Amino acid sequence: MKRPAVFPGQRAGNRHLLFPPSKFYFKPSLRVNSMNKLLLVDDHEIVAEGIKLVLEKNRSMGVDIVTDSREVQRRIYQHEYDAILMNLHMPHVNGIELSRQILEEDAARKILIFAEDNDIHVYFNSLVEAGVCGFINKTASPRHVCFAIECAIQGETVLPTSLLRQVRKMDRKTDPPLSSRKLNDVTLTEREQKIIVYISEGLTNREIANKMLVCQRSVEYTLTGIFKKLHVKSRSGALAEASRKSLITHYSI
Repeated sequence: MKRPAVFPGQRAGNRHLLFPPSKFYFKPSLRVNSMNKLLLVDDHEIVAEGIKLVLEKNRSMGVDIVTDSREVQRRIYQHEYDAILMNLHMPHVNGIELSRQILEEDAARKILIFAEDNDIHVYFNSLVEAGVCGFINKTASPRHVCFAIECAIQGETVLPTSLLRQVRKMDRKTDPPLSSRKLNDVTLTEREQKIIVYISEGLTNREIANKMLVCQRSVEYTLTGIFKKLHVKSRSGALAEASRKSLITHYSI
């Protein structure tokens, strides 16, 4: 009787293994030990390099740097990032506008603003409206910065304690009744107008997304903004209100 083959690494007594061990074992997934990826946006390269050094030393985190805010959109299309840490004051495109542009394309992105305490207080409302998920004070310790980024990646909102106290003390100002608003108080961006026009043509959100070369979630996020502006709760309501207020500029899509 022919004796079964013995392969390297197989004990002679275990002759019931008639196939090479490689048939039974698989290489571990490359994502088992994968690091979180952060995109750091700051026009001061020396500052950015210092932050990168701290973050990569304190946590398992890979950090890429962009010093020109105009390059951010291209970078996030080329690479996947778990979060974006962005300076507020930058030439060309500031942190508020850049956050708005990024989140209009993908509302699921996690953006943290890195700014002085006073700036966070002054621009808080604009940044919240833009959709950022948190704020980190420039005086924060390295440990706090790392922890805040990890919280943001997990879907948490990050607020400095001083800002939270201010928000609690703020007097909430209610919007005036709709009847007291002037018709020309509301304007729609070109992107919002395009979506309204597509709605008038009977397109679904998915079809609109395909037309505009964006994800469906981005269209839904923009629609939510339109509903807020026009004080309506449906696509048909938005179309009717935009038509009534003559908010659609005639142009070729």
